Amino acid sequence: MSKKTSIGGWAYIWGGYEEAPTPLEEVVKKLSDLGFDGIEMAAFPPHLEPNTKEKRLEIKKMLDDNGLGVSGLAAPFPSPSTSSEDEYLGAVSGNIEICKDLNISKLRVDTVDPPTGIPGDMDYESCFKKVASVWNKAAEICSKDGIKLIWEFEPGFLFNKPGEVTRMVYSVDHPNFTTLFDSCHAYMCAVIGARQLGEKETLPGGVVQFAHMLTGKIGHIHLIDSDGTLHDGDTSTHAPLGTGRLDFDKIMPAILEAGYDDEWWAIDLCFWPKALEVTEDNKRYLDDLIKKYG
Repeated sequence: MSKKTSIGGWAYIWGGYEEAPTPLEEVVKKLSDLGFDGIEMAAFPPHLEPNTKEKRLEIKKMLDDNGLGVSGLAAPFPSPSTSSEDEYLGAVSGNIEICKDLNISKLRVDTVDPPTGIPGDMDYESCFKKVASVWNKAAEICSKDGIKLIWEFEPGFLFNKPGEVTRMVYSVDHPNFTTLFDSCHAYMCAVIGARQLGEKETLPGGVVQFAHMLTGKIGHIHLIDSDGTLHDGDTSTHAPLGTGRLDFDKIMPAILEAGYDDEWWAIDLCFWPKALEVTEDNKRYLDDLIKKYG
């Protein structure tokens, strides 16, 4: 299967662009000119505003006109820990409508709550089991429309230890639920042990070992570098490809050995202050990775 390249659209509305987000039309034109196959859609203002069917179909036409597909959807969700099951599954259904209108086959979720404690006056196990239960039901709902539910673990959110991530994906226990393996987050979780609740857990084999632990459970990838720091003390600093500590000549084979065979390989420049200026260099780096390992 030939690989397709994409990049997260949120990189151009957050971080260095918060004061003046780059219009979606400008982003789409830039990505098309650089030879990307698609964009990873951010269902947030101003890129999806208003969130109406009419607006979504307008975006779909713009993407089609520029020869771009959509590799996945990042959208607002309530906390799977503290919201009611009906509220959470209602958000899932609403985001499925976006996926259907834009022909998106993957829907991203996270645990929403910070890793500073167990939310909602719950104990650890009750919280863990509730999240697993609601994600199991969400995965089933998504499966009816052919949409994969993917969980992006990261230092900024609850349940970010390698062992917790592995346990969660097996606890959800649904064939339509897998992880979004972000190389930068994987480094910060498995090597640095950033923002982990309680006793720190790192892996001697780092990102490579983490990927192997998730064999058969990686449903999507974000490829980006890490300098070993956190952005604003919260989540991983997404450093441009080739500028940080990650050895992709070891990481890419590990991801493939773990069974990732999807066509989409996505870049994530989230919060990078001048994402638009480094997009071309990152595309070139990704193209080289695809030539070697795709």
